[in-house]
Amino acid sequence: MLKGKNAVITGASRGIGRAIALKFAENGANVAILYNGSKDKAEKVAQEAAAFGVKAKAYACNVALADACKETVSEIIKDFDGIDILVNNAGITRDKLALQMDENDFDAVIATNLKGAFHMIQCCYRNFMKKKYGKIINISSVSGIMGNAGQANYSASKAGIIGLTKTIAKELAGRHVCCNAIAPGFIETDMTESFKENEELLHMIPLKRMGKAEEVAALAVFLADDVSDYITGEVIRIDGGLAM
Repeated sequence: MLKGKNAVITGASRGIGRAIALKFAENGANVAILYNGSKDKAEKVAQEAAAFGVKAKAYACNVALADACKETVSEIIKDFDGIDILVNNAGITRDKLALQMDENDFDAVIATNLKGAFHMIQCCYRNFMKKKYGKIINISSVSGIMGNAGQANYSASKAGIIGLTKTIAKELAGRHVCCNAIAPGFIETDMTESFKENEELLHMIPLKRMGKAEEVAALAVFLADDVSDYITGEVIRIDGGLAM
């Protein structure tokens, strides 16, 4: 489905980002795996992706820093001869009630989750305009749609992703570039390990289970594929009905 396409995935050393990188590779895409934590984990993902017969390389990049994004994107374009797909998945949490939230924690979450996506889009913008083709997929959250107590910073960043998605979709539509957002609910990753046995939480989800990273990845493949060329500016929930 994605054979020969070049994809960039931020926050791809674990969780949803890792699942997307591997699913893209399985479907024939070359993958640039961006990370800001464990080099070993990112390199392992690159090795797993390469096993599908595609080109895969890991890059250290703190997406909160504009210069780091610029340098990394420039390197990727040289290594892969252009970018066809950008997935903005990198994200952090610093949860506390608004009354107790430190300003530095608020700023850090906005810088990585929202500004990070903006930086990457801005750095890839000319590449997409020149190609007159591209798919941008931003990972938002149901927290950005319905809010969540203790996550003023995270919810604000993910709501911002939705506004950013719609704006970029309008700006680049004339160049045949589609920009959409995925809004996951509770997905089984190492970040949500403590929620797996929470019966009260599961009761809130109509489908009575947490989602799997592979299910989010499958949706990302759909949005990255040419079959979705007439879909742009959309926010697609994958949450078991949580935010209905």
